[in-house]
Amino acid sequence: MTWEAWLAVSTILVVLGFLVFTRFRPELILLTALVGLFSVGVIDAKEALSGLANQGVITVAVLYIVVAGLKETGAVGIMSPLFLGKPRSLFSAQLKVMAPVTAMSAFLNNTPVVAMFIPTIMDWSRKFRLPASKLLIPLSYAAIFGGICTLIGTSTNLVVNGLLISYSNQHDLVPYKNGLAMFEIAKIGLPLAVAGMLYLLLAGRKILPDRTSALEQVEDPKEYTVEMVVDPKSSLVGQSIEDAGLRHLKGMFLMEIERAGELIVAVSPHERLHAEDRLVFVGVVESLVDLQKMPGLNPATRQIFKLDSPRSERCLVEVVVSNSFPGLGKTIRESRFRTLYNAVVIAVSRNGERIKKKIGDIVLQPGDALMVETVPSFLEQQKNSRDFYLINQVEDSTLPRFERAGLAIVILAGMVILAATGLMSMLNAALVAAVLMVLTRCASWDVARKSVDMQVLLVIVAAFGLGRALESTQAAGTIADSIITMAGHSPWLVLLAIYAITSVFTETITHNGAAVLMFPIGMAMASELHVSPMPFVITIMIAASASFATPIGYQTNLMVYGPGGYRFGDFLKIGIPLNLIFLAITVALVPWIWPF
Repeated sequence: MTWEAWLAVSTILVVLGFLVFTRFRPELILLTALVGLFSVGVIDAKEALSGLANQGVITVAVLYIVVAGLKETGAVGIMSPLFLGKPRSLFSAQLKVMAPVTAMSAFLNNTPVVAMFIPTIMDWSRKFRLPASKLLIPLSYAAIFGGICTLIGTSTNLVVNGLLISYSNQHDLVPYKNGLAMFEIAKIGLPLAVAGMLYLLLAGRKILPDRTSALEQVEDPKEYTVEMVVDPKSSLVGQSIEDAGLRHLKGMFLMEIERAGELIVAVSPHERLHAEDRLVFVGVVESLVDLQKMPGLNPATRQIFKLDSPRSERCLVEVVVSNSFPGLGKTIRESRFRTLYNAVVIAVSRNGERIKKKIGDIVLQPGDALMVETVPSFLEQQKNSRDFYLINQVEDSTLPRFERAGLAIVILAGMVILAATGLMSMLNAALVAAVLMVLTRCASWDVARKSVDMQVLLVIVAAFGLGRALESTQAAGTIADSIITMAGHSPWLVLLAIYAITSVFTETITHNGAAVLMFPIGMAMASELHVSPMPFVITIMIAASASFATPIGYQTNLMVYGPGGYRFGDFLKIGIPLNLIFLAITVALVPWIWPF
């Protein structure tokens, strides 16, 4: 190898070491390595920035906006509880979790799907006395199963597809110049998803731990009292408390109902909801946010409709009343809170006490904690105010635009149909969907702009540059020759080696980085063996996405780590056998579906 090739390989080995053994941010490590290779002339500017012009990378960025529209309208949150009924057993519960999540993750980014399902499953497991630790790893794994079933199921598929398009145009591979079809990868993805679900259903019950979440062991002593009104147009009207999902709320309970001037206390789970019922809840901050996002319930105070901005542009802010607050000794109604601060009090907490009064009738005292609905600029305007001891925005408290949820789902379906039928390329369909999400106000421009995960994109772009360094210096070919020689020139054994190496990279670094670094090596192997590159492309796609053995290999694994009360070893026990199952099925079926 030339000195450039040795430097490229050495740089990537150092990068792997830093990613595994240090806590530096992955994008910083990869970008530093890329700048280093560019500075010494191993790659030129076009190669270093090749990721910025790749269709796969741009598609990933655009799809973040599409997903933002679904999240902002609450479309995912509305769909998730529809699939969870009353489970007859743990087997039934796991199936009810995995089947819809696999289907949804085939068309949506895994992260928001899992984020929406975690609180739902936590409440659901508590309601039916099922251990959440038996359900949350299946939730994460099911999201991965769905991701390998379509081209848009995961960013890894899009990135590898972008690499394939670029490679095919450079080497005149006519069949693949436009990349893969939407459901091409489903030929192997569906068998893998079925095998993965069967493994979890049969073996998961014994291997998965029965453990309490660390989050459930800590109680927040600050309980808020909040009033909500049942919207007359809501589907909640006529439902029982239990059927409406108000019976087993995490960290919150329904204290009483006021109906036409009468008070119903010790509310039965079979009590039917009426239009305009005033429901009084007591609970912690996180549950209050979930309650605000529940379609069909509105804050009891009519003041929220008098604020200047639409509800979807507001947030929840927690403030603590100081001894110089001008409304001390007055009720919230008398204090003219909305007029003074352009904010409405929707909940009150006082030293952990349950205040048995309507919100507007509560007399304010120093130290009272108020949950207010307001515009984001409230924090900047009041940060130096002596009226409050504390001002803190509640995380993820922006209210969904439920009235546009149906429109967001239609836009997503249209994007999938356009791409699947070949009427538009995946990039074109995604761009149209993203623009429609913004124009129809399913997602505001600010939300759309902030939804793009720059960390993920920078990792992919930097990995593209490093991959080009391996290719242009002939290092990829040399590495491929070595693996081919060790495998005895058998395409099957070489494919096995590609899967194994990619899988190890995925578990220790990032799935996108692993795919991009292994792609040029896989293409060099196909060239050396004089076989079709497709088995290697598909194998890299699968191996880079199938991260089951560690919580750090895939973001959804990390998301369920704390809520499930898991330990690192739990993922090793359940994940390593699943990794081996995926390896065996992939290496056996891929060459049969896409012949060498």
